[in-house]
Amino acid sequence: MIREIHAKTILSRVAGVDTHFGLDYGMNLYRGCQHHCIYCDSRSECYGNDRFDEDVLVKVNAVEILGKELRAKRRKGVVGTGSMNDPYMPLEEKAGLTRAALEVVAECGFGVHVVTKSDRVLRDIPVLQRIARTSTAAVSLTITTMDDDLARRVEPGAPPPSARFSALARLSEAAIETRIALMPVLPFLEDTWDNVSRIVEEGYRCGVRTVIPWFGMSLRDRQRSYFYHRLDESFPGLRERYEKAYGCDYVCPSPRAVALRAPFEALCARLGIRTSVRPTLAPTVEEPQLFG
Repeated sequence: MIREIHAKTILSRVAGVDTHFGLDYGMNLYRGCQHHCIYCDSRSECYGNDRFDEDVLVKVNAVEILGKELRAKRRKGVVGTGSMNDPYMPLEEKAGLTRAALEVVAECGFGVHVVTKSDRVLRDIPVLQRIARTSTAAVSLTITTMDDDLARRVEPGAPPPSARFSALARLSEAAIETRIALMPVLPFLEDTWDNVSRIVEEGYRCGVRTVIPWFGMSLRDRQRSYFYHRLDESFPGLRERYEKAYGCDYVCPSPRAVALRAPFEALCARLGIRTSVRPTLAPTVEEPQLFG
């Protein structure tokens, strides 16, 4: 079901210093997602979206509110989208909220960072180029496996990794800053050095100069139960490994996380790939202590 709703606010200030995506502000134009990734944290009870996989809510007044909120900001930073759903899910082709929001970001002189699993982002290269003339315009394609078949099982509604790499190459050719969100790297499924190194190397060939990793995943309440149900369907016997390794833990690092980190950092350093970023409005030095 696709339903229209009216939002009260769209823009939120990112707490702290975001070294993953370099965001100053965040926005979500939709609620729910059509990509149905089996690991998505947005199913968790804390987000209050009881029908995450059944309904997609379209915030029909989002673009109007975004314009008002951006124009009221004294300091211009980077606006991120894609944290709670994919801004380029199939619905975007008809609803067009992401494209319209990018136009507003461009008009107001802010930067943007988009996280997506879809090559539909290529449609918006012209407006991303406009943003890039005066600020940051960055696109992160989430890629955590080189295997299109495995991706179909863990991200059943999203385009395959092969299409995402092609999109990265076209974005890079268009002078858009391209990144890979190497997260979450699913334990026991994607956490091999062969997989990780091939993603980094293929990304480099496609023009990527930033890769942000998370060698693990999160698991809590509804998210855990849904994930385990899908493991039982697609990967019989794997659920028991997760239960034994993590119990009821929320943060679930790969057992290979430590072993992967050093060669990952070394490979990225050799290729000139960054593994962290800083937001525009982050302090360049530590704030002085007022009281010793």
